[in-house]
Amino acid sequence: MAPMTAVGEEMHALVERLYPLCRSITGDGVRATLEIVGEYVPLQVHEVPTGTQVLDWTVPQEWNIRDAYVADSTGRRVVDFAASSLHVLGYSVPVSATMPLAELREHLHTLPEHPAWVPYRTSYYKPEWGFCLAQETLDALPDGDYEVRIDSTLADGHLTYAEHVVPGQVPDEVIVSCHVCHPSLANDNLAGIAVATFLARALARETPYYTYRFIYAPGTIGAITWLARNAERIDRVRHGLVLACAGDRGRLTYKQSRRGDAEIDRVLRHVLSASERPHRVTEFTPYGYDERQYCSPGFDLGVGSLSRTPYAGYPEYHTSADNPAFVSPDAMADTLAVCREAFSVLDRNRRYVNLSPYGEPQLGRRGLYDALGGRSDTRQAQLAMLWVLSMSDGGTGLLDVAERSGLPFDAVATAADALRDAGLIKA
Repeated sequence: MAPMTAVGEEMHALVERLYPLCRSITGDGVRATLEIVGEYVPLQVHEVPTGTQVLDWTVPQEWNIRDAYVADSTGRRVVDFAASSLHVLGYSVPVSATMPLAELREHLHTLPEHPAWVPYRTSYYKPEWGFCLAQETLDALPDGDYEVRIDSTLADGHLTYAEHVVPGQVPDEVIVSCHVCHPSLANDNLAGIAVATFLARALARETPYYTYRFIYAPGTIGAITWLARNAERIDRVRHGLVLACAGDRGRLTYKQSRRGDAEIDRVLRHVLSASERPHRVTEFTPYGYDERQYCSPGFDLGVGSLSRTPYAGYPEYHTSADNPAFVSPDAMADTLAVCREAFSVLDRNRRYVNLSPYGEPQLGRRGLYDALGGRSDTRQAQLAMLWVLSMSDGGTGLLDVAERSGLPFDAVATAADALRDAGLIKA
């Protein structure tokens, strides 16, 4: 794989390319986003018609927008969708009118505490229209009449999501999910999309044990739609990870699954602790991103969420300040590296049975000690073999061995490979 610095820059370039697109839970912005992602990894794109029942929800009408603005009496656009997709309330119904500022104010959204920033607001399931703008822009508007136009359509269409599958040695799956519904917001979640995409590319160059399924879907309704359409094969999903807010400069945060003791939880806790990266691990809450859909009691999948600063945890969250300058190539590269380390542990965390369990087998005559001669970590490698032999009872995994012994997981997995090749253990 390319050096992390180069990969970080490539991911950042993808964020910059996707940033101007107007995404929502449906519409051509999502399709355009997936078309670009499809240049990096092949995607299977799914279109689900409006009105389709998906669990307790119904696929909504499709929303598309071409133009929107507020113009003063001279025709100058004081708020212009062409300048930023954040300027329009998401899912705004069409409007074409002239009205006084006092009436217009009822449809304007600002952030008084951050007067230079534009907020991100939506109204998916209630017909409404509106504009988002900087408080300082609103403060500068004189009284008078303003032309208001939103050239949008809300009509029967489709919800769009996509999948990319990296085949593994077994059909059991790890799902990696990221939401693709937010407009011009870099950290939430273009950084997550970029990390997922480059993670898929990295796994495709290997031969992973598990099959990895990447899901690019609108938040909430998209994950619910995927679950509804894949209910009959959910039992294949062994582990999962939601990627969001993956590019800011904050420390890494892992939010555990609803179970709290799922294998993915143990793996991420181990990898983050062993790496000595600044991080925190939080308990599950039914608020956040799509981990709450995958972890809902009926499915109860072992799916956690990896981010840097979590949702709503930074002032720039859901504002125009969450722009490409806010996300860091190094931070995205670091998030990617953690994902790769975690999936490497997950793929190799086998349970073995000792085939010579009565007493300690003679390693020397099998060339296992000799093969280690001259290595600076010889004692560690020998200890790892002894630990694996001692703990290979068919129910103890290699991660258990690493944690109990205090040895690095890589050393334990390497020892297990050698013992397996020597015919001393089997999975």
